[in-house]
Amino acid sequence: MIVTVPEAEPVVGEWRLQYTFDGPAGIPPHVTVLFPFVQSERVGEVERRVGEIVAAAPAFDLLLARTARFPEVLYLDPEPAEPFLALTGAIASEWPEHPPYEGAFETVIPHLTVAESEDSALLDRIAAQVEPRLPIEMHAREVSLFTEDEKGRWHEHRRLPLGEQA
Repeated sequence: MIVTVPEAEPVVGEWRLQYTFDGPAGIPPHVTVLFPFVQSERVGEVERRVGEIVAAAPAFDLLLARTARFPEVLYLDPEPAEPFLALTGAIASEWPEHPPYEGAFETVIPHLTVAESEDSALLDRIAAQVEPRLPIEMHAREVSLFTEDEKGRWHEHRRLPLGEQA
């Protein structure tokens, strides 16, 4: 479950295709709400309830104004982060068997991955090319539910609308 950021495609799309695992598999620039989630064949069982949870959260404005780093990841830092954290918390509490990132991280940090590499100098060079093209602004109106096919490609299954902006 992701909030796609099509406005970021011209800025980070090529980098994502070259230097991320999910870009070449069909995932567009996005901020993750919850991954992993239910298996593709079970999506129909949960999508009504997920839609209700998403609709209870208001649509919001989003600003991507700076890059940031995890040790091997260059990302865009979304402001505000709170709407993503609220959505993640609400959905994960409904399906506790699907914690964010399989529970690998104590703290969930919303982010839009630009590139992944052990080469810190490469990430520095990419950041230097991305930063002058910021900020990116958008109005988040929906959460996209993606499913993975048998070949490992991801496809948008459904767009779930957020509620009215507060």
